[in-house]
Amino acid sequence: MIEYIPAKTIVMRMKKPGEWFGADYNMNIYKGCCHGCIYCDSRSECYGIQEFDKVMAKKDALRIIRDDLRRKVKRGVVATGAMSDPYNPYEKELLLTRHALELCDAFEFGIAIATKSSLLTRDIDVLSDIKAHSPVLCKVTITTSDDELAAKIEPGVGPSSERFRMIRRLSDAGIYAGILLMPVLPYLEDSPENIRQIVQMAADAGARFIYPAFGVTLRGNQRDWYYGKLNELFPGQGYVEKYQKRYGSYYECRSPKAKSLWNVLKEECEKHHILYQMKDIIHSYRHPYAYEQLSLF
Repeated sequence: MIEYIPAKTIVMRMKKPGEWFGADYNMNIYKGCCHGCIYCDSRSECYGIQEFDKVMAKKDALRIIRDDLRRKVKRGVVATGAMSDPYNPYEKELLLTRHALELCDAFEFGIAIATKSSLLTRDIDVLSDIKAHSPVLCKVTITTSDDELAAKIEPGVGPSSERFRMIRRLSDAGIYAGILLMPVLPYLEDSPENIRQIVQMAADAGARFIYPAFGVTLRGNQRDWYYGKLNELFPGQGYVEKYQKRYGSYYECRSPKAKSLWNVLKEECEKHHILYQMKDIIHSYRHPYAYEQLSLF
């Protein structure tokens, strides 16, 4: 049974509205995550989340979200999925994310969702209703085309192939969907072959964009967790030693192949007409609504 925690507000103004995928507000209904991804930055102690692998829900969340949206002077795009996946296993029964989307629809706010869960497809009907009046963006995290590797580094998530099928369903329903290609783990996923395969599979699935980060962020307890998992999952491969030698205590661990991988991604995305730069993605999914609003005047 899920534990509930108190909250005063849930839909909050972004520190830099419009900068990250064009979102104006942030919304986290759940706290913690049970995906078990070995690289997750949200595990870092700076966020103050105790028992990170335990999912908790915010008490009376739907009433708070309703009141938050009602008080907003300016409509905009509400992002969810930054600190905790909104489609964790509890969501199947609790329906908190679904009902929050219905509230966004009722108050005519757009939505930008980040997830790894195919449960998102359950809510295609609500997303379609929102899309009728406001921007909708679905960001699906995929870091490897290899299901076997994905099962190791993301043990609580469905395989990458399942996530590509989810993008196909979203695309077929007319929902603007694409891939968060991040983090691309140095020495594990940073090969040209992986990038080319992901772009090809994205194109086959109808993805509209791929936004990359060729590297991983590591700090404090998260770094310790990550290194422990590397030793556990890949014994004898020497990955930890490679990280320690190259990055030391650096927070941003950029792939040594980052520049060449960017060129591979750029070439492949342009060949398949897939967007890969933030400004282009934001313009593409938000522009039609801006035009319609201007036309009213």
